[in-house]
Amino acid sequence: MSGHSKWATIKRKKALIDSKRSRAFAKYIKAIEVSARNGGADPDGNPTLYDAIQKAKKNSVPSDNIERALKRASGHDESSSNWETIMYEGYGPGGVAILVECLSDNRNRAASEVRVAITRNGGTMADPGSVSYLFNRKGVVIVKKNQGSTVLTEDQILESVLEAGAEEVNDLGENFEIVSSASEMVAVRTSLQSAGIDYESADVSFLPSMSIPLDAENAKAVFELIDAIEECDDVQNVYGNFDVSEDVMASLS
Repeated sequence: MSGHSKWATIKRKKALIDSKRSRAFAKYIKAIEVSARNGGADPDGNPTLYDAIQKAKKNSVPSDNIERALKRASGHDESSSNWETIMYEGYGPGGVAILVECLSDNRNRAASEVRVAITRNGGTMADPGSVSYLFNRKGVVIVKKNQGSTVLTEDQILESVLEAGAEEVNDLGENFEIVSSASEMVAVRTSLQSAGIDYESADVSFLPSMSIPLDAENAKAVFELIDAIEECDDVQNVYGNFDVSEDVMASLS
C-alpha cells in the first residue's frame, strides 16, 4: 500500500480526535477562500470550490466560518489576504522524497518555517525540480465502504467510475481510493454522486511514481517529519514517496 494512501487514511482518523483541529479548520478555510477567489464564489459553477466546501463540512468546519471565507474571497471583507501556492522540495529519512504544498501570503515566512521543520527533523531541503519529477498530479476521491445500510464492493465502485475516467481503485481497508487524472477528478466525483454513492473527499494530489519501502525506524522518523512540517501554518499538504507494509504499520501502532 502506498505511503500516500496509508498515511492519508491515518491522518483522517487522527483528525477526528486531534487537538490540532483548529489548525486543520484554518487549512480548510484557506482552501475555500483561494478556490473562490480563483474560480468564483458560486460552488455550482466552481467545482474546486464545491469540493473544498464539502471537505470542510465533512470535517465539521462550522458553516459560519465557511460563509466568512466566501465573503472574504468576494472582496467584501477587508481582512482578506493574497494567498499564493508555493511548492518546496526535500528529502527525509531513508531517502524519502518530500513535496510540500503551501498557501501563503508571505514567501519568506513560509520558506523559513518549512526549512526549519525539515532540517530539525532529520530531513534536508532540495533544489526546485529535484524531487517534483518523482510525483504525478492526480485526482484522488475517497469513498467509505460503509454507506449506512449498504457496504460497497470494489466492483460497484468500478462500475460507477470507469467510464468517467478513473484509472484505478485501491482498497484502503475502511475506504476505497479512486485515482484519475487531475482533469477527470470532477467527472469521477460527479459519477459517484449520480450513482447515489457518498464520498469522503475529492482532491487533486501529488502521487509518487515510485515508492521507497521503509522499516519501522525510518517509517517512524518520516511520520514525525511530516507531522512537524504540517505544524507550519502555511502548509496545506505534504506528499512523500514512501511505502510502509502492514506489518511495519502494525508495529508502530
